[in-house]
Amino acid sequence: MNALEYLNVQFDTISATKTIIRLPISDNIKQPYGIVHGGINAFLAETAASLGAQATMIDDTHVPVGVDIHTHHLSPADKGTLLAIAMPIKLGHRIQTWQVNIFIEETQQQTATSTVTIMVTSKP
Repeated sequence: MNALEYLNVQFDTISATKTIIRLPISDNIKQPYGIVHGGINAFLAETAASLGAQATMIDDTHVPVGVDIHTHHLSPADKGTLLAIAMPIKLGHRIQTWQVNIFIEETQQQTATSTVTIMVTSKP
């Protein structure tokens, strides 16, 4: 089982222009204080950006690898569903940069924003 399956990440849209994924908030992703752990925001951002980057590739000889992520936590979340929306800023041949905004789906309150840099590398 991989992390996406374990945490129950759901895929809505995956494309080279926009990727949307969802994660129901559960106790498994919360800090001891009862709010979503900040690392989950970074995890969702890199996941959404990587899936979008993968959609830009024309063959299966390359893979996207996250090389840098900057996440700003804007407000806490404790219930509902996290919605991560990734859109490309720059789609280069070797380096891609994506902007990812995370919201509580039910209230549309933004909880985090991230900039993710992806390197396109040969598949191991």
